[in-house]
Amino acid sequence: MTTPSVQPGRAALMILAGMMTLGLTDNFVPFVTPDSSLAQFHLIRGGLVLVALVVVAVLGYGVLWPKRPFAVLGRSLFTAGAMVIYFGCLALLPIGVVVAGLFTSPLFVVLISVLFQGKTVGPVRWLAVVIGFAGALLVIRPDPAALNLVAFLPVVAGLLYAIGAVATRAWCEGEATTTLTAWFFALLTLFGLVGVLVLPMGQAGDPAGFPIRGWMPLTATMMGWYVAQAIGALIGIVLIFRGYQLGEASFVAVFEYSLLIFASVWAYIIWDQTVPALGLLGMALIALAGIVIAVRSQRDAA
Repeated sequence: MTTPSVQPGRAALMILAGMMTLGLTDNFVPFVTPDSSLAQFHLIRGGLVLVALVVVAVLGYGVLWPKRPFAVLGRSLFTAGAMVIYFGCLALLPIGVVVAGLFTSPLFVVLISVLFQGKTVGPVRWLAVVIGFAGALLVIRPDPAALNLVAFLPVVAGLLYAIGAVATRAWCEGEATTTLTAWFFALLTLFGLVGVLVLPMGQAGDPAGFPIRGWMPLTATMMGWYVAQAIGALIGIVLIFRGYQLGEASFVAVFEYSLLIFASVWAYIIWDQTVPALGLLGMALIALAGIVIAVRSQRDAA
């Protein structure tokens, strides 16, 4: 199969379209949080995506079994764990805060590469790390008098996602995209299955109970939102993968931060959620830090 020529304009459009799709479908989650559960969400959504990936593989457009199963499993544990926290937080926090926390992952990638891989980075990237974490604090705005540790959970998701990103490069070189995607969703489905078997049913009508409930009565409306979220996730991921095929990684990565904008805009349109001025500044600092790290890292790799 020939490698497609570099097309930066189309690559940027693909990434923007993918992030716009994910920003929209992530805003669908609050529709089900009052009466559903996080475990049920991942069980059904992950199962739907897995069925679609099996069909794709049967048609000859990808493979599902990895070359190094234990390496792919280890990587998937971290990325799936990050998404469990991410979607759980959507029931408790504004989506802009949750997305901003997840996007601290490039900052953790720098720290992990220095502390555990023996790599060296220059002062520019260290400054970017400081700026990025300062931006995260502006988004979270912790109050020492009434500290809400839940607000820091999206940053934990960013840490787990960063470990998964490092593991992808270190352990999973040569694995097919469909393989990594399938195992990622398989782990999410497994987490969901364990959750619905172990956690109690709980009381419907309370969004705060979304992360800690088990199986809940399934309605046609709820199933519709699950299907919409699964379709949106697949479309968004395909568009992002296509963007990386058409453009240089350092160029394409910059446009991923548009998710901060799209998620917040959709949240305003659908839920009337607004981001305060300091929160917007924090998002800008996180995006700036991530862009600097992406560009500098790609330059060093070249």
